Amino acid sequence: MAFGRIFKALGATAVLVVAGGAVWLSVAPPLLLKVGDGYAAKIVCSNVFLAGRNAEQVLAEDVQAPGHPLLKLLRVSVDREAATVTSRFMGLFAASTAAYREGLGCTVVPDGDVAALAGTVTSRAKDEPAADAPWPQGERVETADPRIAALLSDPALAGPGMRGIVVAKDGRIVGEAYGAGFDAETPLLGWSMTKTVNAAILGRVMTEGKLRLDEAGLFDAWKEDDRAAISIRHLLAMEDGLQFNEDYGSVTDVTRMLYLERDMAAFAAAKPPEANPGTAFNYSSGTAMLLSRLWMSRVATAQEALDYPRRALFAPLGMRSAVFEADAAGTFVGSSYLYATARDWARFGQFLLQDGVWNGERLLPQGFVAAMGRPTAVSNGIYTQMQAWHAGPRQRDADEPGLPEDVFWMQGHDGQTVAIVPSARLVVVRLGLTPGRLNYRPQQMLKAILGLPE
Repeated sequence: MAFGRIFKALGATAVLVVAGGAVWLSVAPPLLLKVGDGYAAKIVCSNVFLAGRNAEQVLAEDVQAPGHPLLKLLRVSVDREAATVTSRFMGLFAASTAAYREGLGCTVVPDGDVAALAGTVTSRAKDEPAADAPWPQGERVETADPRIAALLSDPALAGPGMRGIVVAKDGRIVGEAYGAGFDAETPLLGWSMTKTVNAAILGRVMTEGKLRLDEAGLFDAWKEDDRAAISIRHLLAMEDGLQFNEDYGSVTDVTRMLYLERDMAAFAAAKPPEANPGTAFNYSSGTAMLLSRLWMSRVATAQEALDYPRRALFAPLGMRSAVFEADAAGTFVGSSYLYATARDWARFGQFLLQDGVWNGERLLPQGFVAAMGRPTAVSNGIYTQMQAWHAGPRQRDADEPGLPEDVFWMQGHDGQTVAIVPSARLVVVRLGLTPGRLNYRPQQMLKAILGLPE
């Protein structure tokens, strides 16, 4: 997500507002202001109520992009009693609200109708004490490796804006590092790494026989047109052929969906086809929302669906910090919004490393994780069959020469990655606030950890 481009557009809008006074309404895009406000309200809300951070610090460090001083005109207000955050450009225009709910995190409420939010979560594993055992069964770290510690202390390898790194080898944490103000207890946003977790939750539903990969005719409105041929397999590989603009530079499909729509999945489901299923790769956060809606629709009740990620995945893995956030319609935002500590992100990576088996129990279908590491021809080898990446960040082709062939990646737009290397029994989590313009590439850190030449 290149939110810097949104910020540039908002900066230009701010110039028009300041220079033109009331004339701004005729020249500035009000929806773009609303997107900026929705983004600010959402990010501040989640970091205040989930991570316990200071609102003004989050606004300054996470929202107001460096080099765009006009974004200092964004203002946020936190109502702790109501558990809401409101953002308003210049304190005057285009207010947007995000509301916090225990167990569901923060939700953008585009129309401000907080009372109409759908759903609650009834179980919270975080409230249970952690097991007194070594990670991943508990929180004890007993196998620190001095070589790994030295590598993680290298700013060039850790990268700018690093907030948390965890390295797990042979099922034990051998190194971890945290940025100033962050620690092993801080929940951190995964952005699009959420897509891979969402796919695994769908896999859990598959183990219960409630959906099939080749199932088509997925939504009633699709059964009467060319979209009837789209299967769950197509959605997982981002080969559904639906029109969806993932450009974050203005008010496009993805920014409208995330910050202006109450029902994100319905918005994505209404997009028309532009290619035959299986013939074109189009990376789409809308597709991930469709997968959320599909697996949730196969769980018995709406409330059971909201409880399902914790019951079926997070609790068995011991991911006590994990909070999967939902939209205003009660659908998990499977494209973008999962918060968890670096150690819990590593638990999920370890789960994939173990082929979807945990404590001797198979939780994902046989072959499901293998498909997460298998690149697709339609994507020219960069994406896999199951909502993960074969190529690491900023790689156009297969991953960087010198890395093991079996490495696959979970990726978020701001420098969030989990590298899974089955042949090395290695998981490397790197979380931060590192925009793509900084050109940080975690492949170099991974190479150093593996002891490979640059």
